[in-house]
Amino acid sequence: MTFEELYTWLIETDPHRLEMLWRAADLMRRLHVGDEVHLRGLIEVSNICQRSCAYCGIAACAPKVERYRMPMEDILACAEQARDFGFGTVVMQAGEDPGITGPWMTEVIRAIKERTGLAITLSLGERSEEDLSLWREAGADRYLLRFETSDEDLYSRIHPAMPGSSSGRMAQLMLMRDLGFEIGTGVMVGIPGQTWETLANDLWIFKDYDMDMIGIGPYLPSPGTPMDGPLGEMLMVEVLDANSASAGAAAHISAHTVFFRDMISGTASIIT
Repeated sequence: MTFEELYTWLIETDPHRLEMLWRAADLMRRLHVGDEVHLRGLIEVSNICQRSCAYCGIAACAPKVERYRMPMEDILACAEQARDFGFGTVVMQAGEDPGITGPWMTEVIRAIKERTGLAITLSLGERSEEDLSLWREAGADRYLLRFETSDEDLYSRIHPAMPGSSSGRMAQLMLMRDLGFEIGTGVMVGIPGQTWETLANDLWIFKDYDMDMIGIGPYLPSPGTPMDGPLGEMLMVEVLDANSASAGAAAHISAHTVFFRDMISGTASIIT
């Protein structure tokens, strides 16, 4: 499939063609995945984050957040419970917390492996090569890091870089793969300023980089964050201006709107 074909399918509205697409996708799922559902034990080990992503409820700038970081023994107790429930994998997730040091998480990973034998997935934000190497050597199996959107300008507006540094999530993902991690990534759908072409490019990246895990979710700014206020309103104005100036161009995807298509009936629906 070419990029142009991918884009054409993404904006398709014909009910019969959409049903064909749904059936083809379901066949691929059955062939490559089957009908099984694999359960994971998710442990939110910390909601402390040093970044100020403009839509996130645990960003450093987010108001009225009661911060926490779980002690090691509590994390291990959760992992043991996940094992007892019959889960095969535990996922440790957190904000980009500087208090989760490389050596400390290394101890946690080793202890979970020794006590439970579970597969371990990490989702701890952008980390140094030293930390990632330590964690892989300690037994971590997978790492999740979403690049959120392939539109670099849009990304920089909603994910301001740390002072004196720049964000390079695709480079981080490739580093993780080189270290031996299975890698997962994903995007948001519905960011103000996002276009169908951008989304097509996001999907093409999944294919081009042969990602092991993919997560796609709706854009939902947390109350009180910049994207829930002036920044989100500014981007929406830009979207409306762009659409009125170029009615025939690929439509931008509205901020608080999720588009979905009923693949059975082929009807297009809008939730606001």
